[in-house]
Amino acid sequence: MEWRYIFILTIVIFSCTTEKSQPSSDLTREIVRVEWVEVDSIDIQAYNSDIKSGTLTMDIGIYFPSNLDSKFDKVTLSRVMQSFEFAKEIYRPTGVQFNLLWVKTGKVDPRYFSIQANEVPGIPQTEYANMYEHSRRHPAVLTELAKEAFQSIIEPAQNGDRTIYLVVLQDVFYPFLEVSEGRNWTMKSVRTGGLSFPTYSYVGTIDPAYRGVITLTNLKRKDRFRKTIAHELGHKVMNVSHEYKSTNPGHEVYDNGGLMLYGEGEDIPVGQEGRWHQERLLISPFLYRLDENGIKNWNPDYKEGGHYYDPIYGDKVIRFEANSVIDEDW
Repeated sequence: MEWRYIFILTIVIFSCTTEKSQPSSDLTREIVRVEWVEVDSIDIQAYNSDIKSGTLTMDIGIYFPSNLDSKFDKVTLSRVMQSFEFAKEIYRPTGVQFNLLWVKTGKVDPRYFSIQANEVPGIPQTEYANMYEHSRRHPAVLTELAKEAFQSIIEPAQNGDRTIYLVVLQDVFYPFLEVSEGRNWTMKSVRTGGLSFPTYSYVGTIDPAYRGVITLTNLKRKDRFRKTIAHELGHKVMNVSHEYKSTNPGHEVYDNGGLMLYGEGEDIPVGQEGRWHQERLLISPFLYRLDENGIKNWNPDYKEGGHYYDPIYGDKVIRFEANSVIDEDW
C-alpha cells in the first residue's frame, strides 16, 4: 500500500509540474506600433522642389527615433538629411530622382535599438555556385526580433511594398559564414553602418510591407557620411552586392571606383562592362513615373522574389563563375 501511494503522489507532482511548464498564450509578446509625428523643422516641399513629372522616381520615408540612448552619436537627424542630399547628387546623372515623403520621429521600444538582421546561415557557399545563385537557393531569413522591430516601426501604407524606408537604429548586426581553413567555416558577424536587406539576399523571405527597409547606424565617419545612404540604396534598387566592373561580388569588398564597393568611388556604371548597374537601377520595382494626372506608374514587380537573376532583368545579369578559397584537397 505504501508504494502505491508514493507512485500516485509522484504522478500528481509530475502532472502539476508539467502543466506549469507549458508556455502560456498570455505570454505572447504584443507588437506595439510606434506613434510617429512629422518633424516640423524639415521642409519637405523644399527637398522635393526639383521633382519633375515623367521622370523615374523613388519614394523615401525617414524614421528617426526620439529616445535613442544619450551616448549614441553615430547618427543625427542633420547627418541623415545631408547624406540624403549627397545621395540625390550621386544618383542625379542616372536620371533618377528622390521623392521625400516625410521625416518622422517617435519613441521606439529600446529592444529594437539593437537587432541581428538575419538568422545565422546553416549552409555556406562553396565552389559550385556563385554568391547570387547560392542566395537564391538558400536565402537569408530575418530574425524574430528584426521582424518585430519592422512591424512596430513601419506604418501600413498604400504602395508600402514599393516605398523605401530609412530607419535609424543604434546597432544592426549581419552574420554570415566564411571559410576559415580547409573544409571549415566560421561565423562572422559584422556591425553594419547601414544595411539594405536586399532582395538578392532575402529572396522572398521578407514580408512585402517591409522589403523597402534600410537601416542606418553610423554616419559619423567622413566616408560613411557622404556615401552610406547612396550605397545602401544601390543594394536595394540595383539589386547587386559589393561589385564593380572587374571586381566580383562579395560580403566585404574594399576598393575605389564604384558606388557599390567599400571605398571612395561613387560611379554607377552602364553596359555589360559596368555589370548593368545603371540599367538594373532603371527597371527597379521601387521606381515609378508620375503622369500628368498625378498617377504613379510603377515599374513591373519582381516575378520570382527578387533574386539577382529575376526575369524582370532579362539579359541584364552576369553569369559569374563560382569562386571559393576552399582547399581543393579537402
